[in-house]
Amino acid sequence: MPETVKRITMKKRVLFICRNNSGRSQMAEGILRNMYGEHYHVQSAGSQPREINPLTVKVMEEIGIDMSSHKPTDLRELEGEEFDVVVSLCDETCPVFPGGKRYIHAEFPDPAGGDIARFRRIRDEIAEWIRTEFKPGDD
Repeated sequence: MPETVKRITMKKRVLFICRNNSGRSQMAEGILRNMYGEHYHVQSAGSQPREINPLTVKVMEEIGIDMSSHKPTDLRELEGEEFDVVVSLCDETCPVFPGGKRYIHAEFPDPAGGDIARFRRIRDEIAEWIRTEFKPGDD
């Protein structure tokens, strides 16, 4: 009787980065994990991390993604790690992370200082971009 061979698929590692890791990168992390988490191991970090903006948590909750326990991560904590894809989400000077096999720059405005409508708009733009950029099977 032939042996059954299990196909083991390793999740691709994705890192979203921006300066503060309080808005855009947190949204992207939550959205990618929610959409395609079975295909990707997702993290986010920033070069000058700050507490997650409460409006980030609120607009993510509106689409069923709980970010209330998320904490910002300093890029320095990830030094020496390797990611399949590193995505910078800044519309200004972005931090650099040297541990990526592939780099993508996706420019989204910083929602900080804006109202909830701005946070929703940026969340939706990030979600649409992720939906097309990270379709499983397209790599």
